[in-house]
Amino acid sequence: MIKSRHRSFAENLLFALNIFIIFLLVFGTSVIIPQWLQPVGRLHPLILHFPIVVLIMAMMLEFFRFKERFRTETLYHDFTTYLWLTGAIFAAFTAIMGLFLSKEPGYEGATLQWHKWLGAGVVFVSTIIYWCRSAGWYNVKIARSCAALVVVSLVLAGHFGADLTHGENFVLAPVWHPEKELVPVEKALVYRDVIQPIFLSKCTSCHNPDKTKGGLMLIDEKSILKGGKDGKLFLAGQPQISMLLQRIHLPEEDKKHMPPSGKPQLTPDEMNLLYLWIKENADFKKKVIDLPEKDSLRLIAVTYLKPADETGEKYDFAAADEKLIKKLNNNYRVIYPLASESPALGVNVYNKSTYQPKTLQQLSAIKKQVVLLDVSKMPVKDAELKTIAQFENLHVLNLNFTDITGSTLKDLAGLKALKMLSLAGTPLNAGAIKQISAIRSLTKITLWDTGLSDAVLKELQSSNKNIEFIKSFKDDGKPIKLNDPQVKNTSLVFANSIPLQLVHPIKGVELRYTADGSTPDSLQSPIYKPGLDLTQTSSIKVKAYKNGWLSSDVVQFNVFKSAFTPDSISFLTPPNEKYTASGAKSLIDKELGGTNFGNGKWIAAQKNIEIYMQFANPVKLHTITLNCLRNLGSQVFLPIGIEIWGGADLNHLKRLSSIVPPQAKKGEPDMAVGIDCKLKVDGAISCIKIIAKNIQQLPSWDPVKKGPEWVFMDEIFVN
Repeated sequence: MIKSRHRSFAENLLFALNIFIIFLLVFGTSVIIPQWLQPVGRLHPLILHFPIVVLIMAMMLEFFRFKERFRTETLYHDFTTYLWLTGAIFAAFTAIMGLFLSKEPGYEGATLQWHKWLGAGVVFVSTIIYWCRSAGWYNVKIARSCAALVVVSLVLAGHFGADLTHGENFVLAPVWHPEKELVPVEKALVYRDVIQPIFLSKCTSCHNPDKTKGGLMLIDEKSILKGGKDGKLFLAGQPQISMLLQRIHLPEEDKKHMPPSGKPQLTPDEMNLLYLWIKENADFKKKVIDLPEKDSLRLIAVTYLKPADETGEKYDFAAADEKLIKKLNNNYRVIYPLASESPALGVNVYNKSTYQPKTLQQLSAIKKQVVLLDVSKMPVKDAELKTIAQFENLHVLNLNFTDITGSTLKDLAGLKALKMLSLAGTPLNAGAIKQISAIRSLTKITLWDTGLSDAVLKELQSSNKNIEFIKSFKDDGKPIKLNDPQVKNTSLVFANSIPLQLVHPIKGVELRYTADGSTPDSLQSPIYKPGLDLTQTSSIKVKAYKNGWLSSDVVQFNVFKSAFTPDSISFLTPPNEKYTASGAKSLIDKELGGTNFGNGKWIAAQKNIEIYMQFANPVKLHTITLNCLRNLGSQVFLPIGIEIWGGADLNHLKRLSSIVPPQAKKGEPDMAVGIDCKLKVDGAISCIKIIAKNIQQLPSWDPVKKGPEWVFMDEIFVN
């Protein structure tokens, strides 16, 4: 056993450590920990497990100390004594280290106080019991009560410590996680119900009132706008230079990456939501339904919310046969359940060129289950409203921009459950609306762009207080701006030609375009008409015009010709593991990545990118185009140089092209840039090697000053 002088020294050390802990607790606000001593405090998470294990072992032995079989066991009693003394000393050292650590920035709040005092309490109780356990009054009840008290204190201190390190309720989260009730779309705020839950689940373990890492809290609007010690978290409307977006897109191994490595990481959708929210000025009060219907932020946000029609309503009809639903489903008629475990179905119809009256007639087999029907922009005629009237449980009907005239709207009067009716973009008269408004269940009718005058709409509203009429804008003599034109092509990469598909949601709009990169005007630029085929890589600009309206913004996009597709493609130098897309084949899959490099469609590296392509049959090539990304706020630059090598095989290559792309200038917008490399080659070749050289040093004007620098690429076009 340990010699008495060693035990005496340990007991004196334990007494001194307790006095020092009391000193730190009493004068903690005035104590300043020197920088050279801070590493000692940071050892707290490292050694705390040892005293926990030793003390629990000591408590177990103490619990059974007074059993008859152990009363006279000298070894048992001595071992328990020294184990207790060892556990108490190490617990004291651990508590002192924790008190040192708590003086660093980022630790404060109620959780810290609970953890601190419970940890100190473990030391004090262990010390007191150690000194008293040889007293005559110390009996089995006291021993077991004290042992239980120390163990409970250890568990609670550990619980609050885990909350400090990993976030609130870290220990119990796997077994106690009350389900959050989804907020209906129509009531949801973008920040409160979509963005804030991301912060709470992925960020507040480090940025909360108890642990403000980097001086940053992410618990409410005020603290988010305040930012941290490194400045503002974001610049509203400028995601490309916002610190939040820069940090979440850094490599996970980078010490500034958020969330830190080992913590739950943001999903691509969550990163997109943060990007789009900041891009749309980071409004804390905006409702989701106030965003445009096709807005990217809205489209992603609604997947986190309860659908507008999922009101928890109980239906008295049975669910349709799943095999029947599967049979009725096709590419242009999509049938889907409106809610989990609900018999109610929604039906969306697409592609006016394939629409026929039987598209609706074939739904008669599930007419009881159809609660939502969307046939907007389909060539639905007046006669087909009789078919729709058979859907007796229909709640929502969208007839926007169909071919109905309103003469047979009375056929819908039998839809006793109809709540919302959309008739925008159809020619109507007041009489037809009066007939349909007699349906008592109706709460909303959309009537913009129907030709009804303000006076008629006002009369309808005054005589139908229970119905909300969604009207067109009030014409105060001031023209309003047109929506942007929309590109409907599913892919903008083609081999031979591509039919350009441009649309606009407002009827009568004139779309003027250019294919040479110049800005379209209302006089000289050609008018877009369906049937326009493009046969070459082009930079398209489109602008919408209509009399009485302000012209739209210019919409710019590129179409790329890629006449040849390699039979195989591989990396000679691997990309960064975070940005591998679907491997090398994603560079020839004809899917553009846009400007969001976190969407899984880009490959990237912090070094040179080297790619090898092979053709089964030799081909004669003229140009190779690399589609690369520029995002200066995230240190994403175009390659500083590109080399193309070609030949019969990898061992017999010669340089076919070497170019230096224009380098970044301060303030340039985020965009994908197609970099053309003209090839000097006489005959056909079978192999291509591409080297995209990364920038070696950030420009002097870049606020970050030093790396990491990135090269991003999503497609290679071969012609």
